[in-house]
Amino acid sequence: MGRVPPGDYAGTSPHWLREPADVNALVPVLWPASARKDDDGVLHVGGLAVPDLVADVNTPAYVLDEDDFRSRARAFRDGFAGYDVYYAGKAFLCTAVARWVAEEGLCLDVCSDGELTVALRAGTDPARIGYHGNNKTAMELRRAVDAGVGRIIVDSFHEIERVADVARQLGVRQGVMIRVTAGVEAHTHEFIATAHEDQKFGFSISSGDAFEAASRVVAQDGLELRGLHSHIGSQIFDTSGWEVAARRVLALHARIAVELDVVLPELDLGGGFGIAYTTQDTPAAPADLAEQITKIVAGECAALGIAVPHLSVEPGRAIVGPAMCTVYTVGTVKEVALDGGATRTYVSVDGGMSDNIRPALYDADYSCTLASRASTATPVLARVVGKHCESGDIVVKDEFLPGDIAPGDLLAVPGTGAYGRSMASNYNHALRPPVVAVKDGQARVVVRRETVEDLLATDIG
Repeated sequence: MGRVPPGDYAGTSPHWLREPADVNALVPVLWPASARKDDDGVLHVGGLAVPDLVADVNTPAYVLDEDDFRSRARAFRDGFAGYDVYYAGKAFLCTAVARWVAEEGLCLDVCSDGELTVALRAGTDPARIGYHGNNKTAMELRRAVDAGVGRIIVDSFHEIERVADVARQLGVRQGVMIRVTAGVEAHTHEFIATAHEDQKFGFSISSGDAFEAASRVVAQDGLELRGLHSHIGSQIFDTSGWEVAARRVLALHARIAVELDVVLPELDLGGGFGIAYTTQDTPAAPADLAEQITKIVAGECAALGIAVPHLSVEPGRAIVGPAMCTVYTVGTVKEVALDGGATRTYVSVDGGMSDNIRPALYDADYSCTLASRASTATPVLARVVGKHCESGDIVVKDEFLPGDIAPGDLLAVPGTGAYGRSMASNYNHALRPPVVAVKDGQARVVVRRETVEDLLATDIG
């Protein structure tokens, strides 16, 4: 019994994974633009050596490249010129990030009172905030309306009544958009596909609920119907889904103009733009996406004989995802027997599903690299796992790592900016890691590591 012979991984690894020519090399599309390895194989991000960086904050730690984040934000702002670009804060939000978003000219999308609180703390103009969510409470809605949030995306008939009641009590006219489901089956994991019929978000176009929602909003004096909102899912790489969705949503847009005598000024096409987590992913540039989506909308509007509404999109993952990586320390390495007499190398690190739940939740794939040194050892097929009491606690399902990977080595996982820290938990009473922003050779903690005192503060005994 032994390791899988080099080059002989049939049945033990995904079809797209190839043994690298150089196990020390980075795949640039997966990493922040500043990421590089020096002659000793040490990973640098934002001008800082990762081992030096984590020596001050320990591991696991999220490392966020500020320049890379800002560059990707500008790419969407400029690529989607003429649109409103809302950064989807659910991907990752903290006070510093909210400020960067505003400074780069983007609007901000929030979906909870906590996210709204962070946005307002950062000084975000409330008029440039959109508020999502399928079950906003009356308290949350009152706070949003009172703060002057520019648009609330309504998601149910109950919510239409709630927003109208709050607006009436506060004596304001609140801008709203109607979340619609277009019946599009996005090619992604079922839990992040959000425009098919059998799920919790929005009003169905095909059932007539979406038109009925528009009718009810128009009948409320305290509400201003700004437009329709359609989000077809997440981690999407082609525009075919948007083409089908745009056709159905714009047909409803045109019907509202004719039957309700209301020309909606806006249309939001959501987000969901994919990023490269592994070598199998091929994301498009924002400008290319914008060109294709704009062409789709313009064509549908021409066919319907209507003016093109003011458009908006909501990238989150595509901005913050590649700008961040997570750094771990290897704790144990073991060989596990597979069928056919082969083995797999299991590498355990000091984090896991408490800092990145996506592999367990969505079967998401990630890559990784040895970050603290170079290696001349033969690559082996490895699985990087966490320290939690779950067999599904997998950090990286399949990747080639040096055969001499050992306790004390640092591993870095790219593409963890979206839904890593924002979905992190205290499972097994783990302490959530810090977020360290790097820029021009300087580091600053923008979200500190949780402490035992934080953990016990809510445990009143």
